[in-house]
Amino acid sequence: MNLVKTTLKAVAAAVLVQAAFAAPVFAGENLDKIKKAGVIRIGTEGTYAPFTFHDAANKLVGFDVEIGEAVAAKLGVKAQFVEGKWDGLIAGIDADRYDAVINQVGITDARKQKYAFSEPYIASKAVLIVRDDNTDIKGFADLKGKKAAQSLTSNYGKMAEASGAELVGTDGFDQSIQLVLTRRADATLNDSLSFLDFKKQKADAPVKIVAEQAEASYSGILLRKGDDELVAEVNKALADIKADGTYKTISDKYFGQDVSK
Repeated sequence: MNLVKTTLKAVAAAVLVQAAFAAPVFAGENLDKIKKAGVIRIGTEGTYAPFTFHDAANKLVGFDVEIGEAVAAKLGVKAQFVEGKWDGLIAGIDADRYDAVINQVGITDARKQKYAFSEPYIASKAVLIVRDDNTDIKGFADLKGKKAAQSLTSNYGKMAEASGAELVGTDGFDQSIQLVLTRRADATLNDSLSFLDFKKQKADAPVKIVAEQAEASYSGILLRKGDDELVAEVNKALADIKADGTYKTISDKYFGQDVSK
């Protein structure tokens, strides 16, 4: 009997040792790896103007792209962007496809349980967008029983669903707006800054805002939980680009104002 107990204890100890070696050991190792490689891999959509999209020459551009490049420069490395659809974008950090996600990712308690965030660098409000000729939807409560074009796992999708809407899945803002314009959806609940940029580009588009969220929501750079050294360096980089005017220059270029407040 004592022999059995001893054997079981030995096996248990061996399992614990194996687990310890199998578990990710951060303690600065990811930051060291990034510095050694000279590159920080950044996950982003590439279809979400004005934050991350392709210009007429098919070059990846946008507010978040330039913020990513500026942060990378402060880290002393280059930004390498890896594009993916929103619904799988955050999961890509678990699969080590990239080191960070910069894609106007909302800071939520649910996400903070699994991931780390930088300090907020964007403040925005959710707005309810419909066609100009829509008279049925005047507020969020009117979404009940209506079709809302949304990225299914986004904050906006969850908000629309909570208001009773039937979700029509999309790849991002541009597709959501198109579904509203073509009447395949009644509305989309989306980002105020994206809508303002869209109207700046297409002033005659027959869409309007009928309601706005009272409180601002904040977005941050999403990183792996436990990657404390990298989080600290990214926060320092964000503080530096705000202090030296880089952030304001980028923000003015895309929005005409500082969108961090």
